[in-house]
Amino acid sequence: MLVKNLGGIDLASALAFLLLVFGIDVFTQYIFFCVGLLPIKGLFAFKGDVLSLVDLFVAAILLLSLILAFLFFCFGLQLFCS
Repeated sequence: MLVKNLGGIDLASALAFLLLVFGIDVFTQYIFFCVGLLPIKGLFAFKGDVLSLVDLFVAAILLLSLILAFLFFCFGLQLFCS
């Protein structure tokens, strides 16, 4: 049962990341939900599961993409092209 729940977390996070990549609007709460669950799932790395480090990396990328999307929305390209 635990494996199915962990796979569901991976599936939800992958869906959020793909929606962001292809420019489809994603609810901010959904992204925060994924960003919150992936580091918790990544804590299995301390038990010896090396692939859980990928979850920590993906959570950081999702959070960074959310911050950059907010900055582009507020300031546009003026933030980087001035």
